[in-house]
Amino acid sequence: MPAQVPAADRGALRIADRVVAKIAAHAAREVLVDAPQAEHVPRGTAPHASVSVRRKAARVRLSVELGYPSDIGSVCRSVRQHVTERVQALTGMAVPEVAVEVERLHSPATRKADEERVR
Repeated sequence: MPAQVPAADRGALRIADRVVAKIAAHAAREVLVDAPQAEHVPRGTAPHASVSVRRKAARVRLSVELGYPSDIGSVCRSVRQHVTERVQALTGMAVPEVAVEVERLHSPATRKADEERVR
């Protein structure tokens, strides 16, 4: 009778790109909600992520909207670091790249204009 292979050594695990993207977007949101300029960003503006997974490595692209004024470099650095840590912790994948694109800056004036347009 052949020796049994332990359950942990059988099978495979594949995490869909969209699942990794959702993790990345949620992690970015965690940082942006706590950022000092978050009060200027209208509700409903969530980060968007796209991911490419190859050989247990996830390359992440994020689109975010920030409040104005803000230290864009510092905020983006915090987002990159937190997204890298969360994706690695939750998926076990390496994250060699997190590209952050700032789509829009919101000031108190643009926020008011956005709210008036919605009404």
